[in-house]
Parts: sequence; structure tokens; C-alpha cells
Amino acid sequence: MPHTPPTDAELAARFRPVFSRIAEGAAQREHERALAHDAIDWLRDAGFGALRVPREHGGLGATPEQLYELIIELAEADSNLPQALRAHFGFVERVLVEFSPEQRAPWLRRVADGAIFGNATTEAGDGALGELRTRVFRENGAWLLSGEKFYSTGTLYADWVAVTVQRDDTDPAQWRTLALVRTDAQGVERIDDWNGFGQRLTASGTTRFDRVPVEATHIVDFSRTGATPMTAVFQLFHIATLAGIARAIERDAIAFVQPRKRVFSHGSGAVPREDPLVQQVIGQLSSTAFVATLAAREVARGLGEIDRLRLQGEPLSEELLVDVELRAGKAQVIVTDAVLGAATRLFDVGGATALQESRRLDRHWRNARTLASHNPVIYKARVIGDHALNDTRPTFYWGVGTRASPSA
Repeated sequence: MPHTPPTDAELAARFRPVFSRIAEGAAQREHERALAHDAIDWLRDAGFGALRVPREHGGLGATPEQLYELIIELAEADSNLPQALRAHFGFVERVLVEFSPEQRAPWLRRVADGAIFGNATTEAGDGALGELRTRVFRENGAWLLSGEKFYSTGTLYADWVAVTVQRDDTDPAQWRTLALVRTDAQGVERIDDWNGFGQRLTASGTTRFDRVPVEATHIVDFSRTGATPMTAVFQLFHIATLAGIARAIERDAIAFVQPRKRVFSHGSGAVPREDPLVQQVIGQLSSTAFVATLAAREVARGLGEIDRLRLQGEPLSEELLVDVELRAGKAQVIVTDAVLGAATRLFDVGGATALQESRRLDRHWRNARTLASHNPVIYKARVIGDHALNDTRPTFYWGVGTRASPSA
């Protein structure tokens, strides 16, 4: 059967050894800021990037639920990697959901053959809302791409990059245009200048395009006006990554406490692991990991329902798409606060020893805080509240930039 997914046991046997190998060097890589090219290659060689590619196109045919379960596990091993691959899996999902049938096959085959796709969407600076300075244009009968992007997450690891562009013959309020180019094409320059204090190895720096030739079939338009599952797809990557960080916090807290002998004179217990207060903290951390995982799974279940309807050729109702978008927003609101709290509470299990640079326990808070700064949670909470009070439609598409002044 073409739509029969692999079993969970088959996926675990295939990928958990890779995750274990990645986890071994995760803290040291981040401490040294050594980009994770080897880890990306291990995942590529195992077929991780082809998880959602249907079997008939050479992929593994995994469900959304299976994908995000593995993303949580990968995030527990190294939270940089799910975010670095977010654009890749988002592109695959876009091919499945928004590309026309005749456009799909070549791109799915490239992914099945091991190609990794990166992202070039956001532009730095004070550009106007709704406008892009990166453009595709025709010259002497050929399409060319020029512009500059920041937050090009994963592109230093990628073989192809999906570039969000402006084209003169479409209305950007109605249509989003992607130009798909190889990262080794003439005129493409990738720069490792991401300087955030967290998620340091996501390769989220600048990408420049200087008159890069683009094949006409590699320019794809899709609507920006209707409800879409893609917003929840991209947001769930952050939620699942935060859930993985919560698991890593629990893991590292237990590993820190279990061998310790030193206690405080005003504590209880012969060793820290027998102190009721330390046990309470571990219980709180474990509970956060549990709830964050459940929240991610609930959003994935909604996306799985959408995917199964798509495979059956059934129409997707706006009601269902709104429901999944609201699930993603609610999960983002609660998981963000819970995991950031856990990343701070972690340090209550020990004294100054937990602060030692060699342990690198601070990376969990830095990475969670960085993820939480994407698609700011305050706006998601407002959208959810507005819907609850006024039955307003959630926002599926948004951008960043400057607003025109009232006098303009």
C-alpha cells in the first residue's frame, strides 16, 4: 500500500542510534561553536530528511505524528538540529500540501535522494511590512534572483535554499513566491554570522544572492489568503524542540544529582538524591517534560488528521484548519513559559557547582529563550484570546517590517 507508514519500532531502530551518537558531542559542539555538519550528514545518511516523503517517491512515508515524535527525541539530543532542519521539513510539507501535482515529483525525489533544503525568508532592517527587497526578475528571457536575507536557518547545511521573493507580476498580499536555487550556484553566498546567545549551531546567518540564475520551473507561487496547515507545521517544530529541551533538562538534572555526595547543613537527606526538596524539583522538571511532550503530540495529532484527509482526497474545512492553528498557539503559550521555568529551576538541584562552565547547563535556558523569541508568544496569546471572546479567525500569515506613518 503506497500510504502505509513505517512502524514506530522501525523508526526507533533506525534513528535512535543516530540520536545517541549526536547527543554524545552536543554540549561540546555548542561550547566550541562547531557547526554540526557531521551530525547533519549522519541524519542524511540514515534517511531522516526523507521521513515525510511518500514511499512511492522513495521516502519513508512517516506520518506527522511520527515525524514530530522523532523531532522531540532529536531535540533532546541536540536542540540545534531540529531548528536547523525546520525549513527542510517545512519545504517538504509545502510540496505535499501546496505544490500542484505536476510540480511535486521532482522535488520529492531530490529529498528522497538526500537533498537538504534551507531557508531564506526574513530580511533584516526597516523594510516596509508586506514588501520584500529580494526579487526575481526577467532579463534577456531568463529569470535572475538578487537580494539579501537574514535568519537563513539551516542554509549552511543545505544543498538547496527556498528563497521568499518579490516578483513584479504578482500581488504580494495575495501570493507568496519561492525561488528554489542550489546553495552552490554562482552568485549564492552563505555567511555564518548568526550571533544570538542561543541555538548557536542552527546556521541562521546571512545569505546573499547576486543575479543568481533561476529556472522557470523552480519559481513557485502559492496563495496567502486562505487558511493553511503550514503555520502550525512551522510552529510545531519550535514546540517539539522545546519539549525535547525539557526532556534534556530532566535528564541532565538527574545525572547531576544522582552521584553527588555534598549536602547543605540545613537540608534533609544523607545525600542530595534523598533530599525531599531536591526530589520535588526533579519531579517538577519531569512533569514539565511530560506536559510539553503531550502538548506537542496533540498538535501533531491534528496535523495527522489533516494529512490523512489529504491522502484520501477529502476537502479540508476551514473549521479544522482553524482548530489546528489554535492548538498550535495554545501549545506555544503554555510550553514556552513552562520550559523556560524548568530551565531556571534546574539550578535549584545544586549549588554553585551546577554553574560550572564545563557542565554547560546554561545552554538549555539560552536555547529555549531563543526559540521562544520566534513568533513572539504574546501575540499568539492575544490571537487566542480574541478568538475565544469574539470568534475571530486566527492569523495564518504574517510578516515583519515597519508600518507607514499616518501622514504618509
